[in-house]
Amino acid sequence: MRRRELSDGSGVQVSQLCLGAMSFGTVIDEATSFAILDRFVEAGGTTIDTANCYSFWVPGGSGGESEAVLGRWLASRGNRDDLVLASKVGSGLSAEGGAEGLGASVIREQLAGSLERLGVDRLDVYYAHREDRETSDEETLGTFHEAVAEGRVRALGASNHAAWRLAETRALASARGWTPYTVVQQRYSYLLPRPATVLPEGGHVHASDELLDLVRSRDLTMFAYSTLLWGTYTRADRPLPEHYAHPGTERRLRVLGEVAAELDATPNQVVLSWLMDGDPAIVPIVGVSSVAQLDECLASVDLKLPTELRQRLDQAA
Repeated sequence: MRRRELSDGSGVQVSQLCLGAMSFGTVIDEATSFAILDRFVEAGGTTIDTANCYSFWVPGGSGGESEAVLGRWLASRGNRDDLVLASKVGSGLSAEGGAEGLGASVIREQLAGSLERLGVDRLDVYYAHREDRETSDEETLGTFHEAVAEGRVRALGASNHAAWRLAETRALASARGWTPYTVVQQRYSYLLPRPATVLPEGGHVHASDELLDLVRSRDLTMFAYSTLLWGTYTRADRPLPEHYAHPGTERRLRVLGEVAAELDATPNQVVLSWLMDGDPAIVPIVGVSSVAQLDECLASVDLKLPTELRQRLDQAA
């Protein structure tokens, strides 16, 4: 599996696919989680994505389960230095029941908790999981920079941020001599929701054209989540959510099916290849519940879309 180096000088190299660990320890049991992780690494994958809040909304979950399972797997395999570990702060529950935010005390406390659960002394990428407009950017960015300066974090990322907010915070970091956000994580896939749609999943922010242009023009690294739309590209029992119901979706699904048939590939594999080799090139986060599902995704790394087929996919809008 190919790797690419982040543009921030941190030396972090991420694999072209990232394994999403959100459901580990809650929806997905530990034995299955270990099997998926082992297969991902066997295939050359290095980059694993989690968060401190995964998955408090699942019955019986309180947050931290994903990191804890990853920590036990890392301890049993002894392969920490071969991997790129990413976690997030900002979407966990506060004592009052809302989002915990990005205050200095929250970042320091939650980073310590993530490191403890993972059983490591550093994170390779640490994200602001969502915007916090109630806390000053100076407080948030200064605290993140502190974590980098102390060696507990190597690179910083912003998830679910508007493009103008990302540009604004990067300018502030530059002016203060602080570590900027150089990694972006946003919801993105081949199908697009209706314009001006408010996504029903709390906290999800879809990548805009402006954000993609910022990533492209400033040489940022973008990760995309919900890339396979919960199985709706291939599973009849997973109908598309209502906010994807528009004529553009119909055209895109038709062309996607045609391209997949021509390449003898699955629609999922075509979507992942389209993301990985696009402009900007995107690192898809794949969340799977079985090794078989992972194997389907892994096959996409060797699937190259001919120029003519990519143009057909791009123009089906």
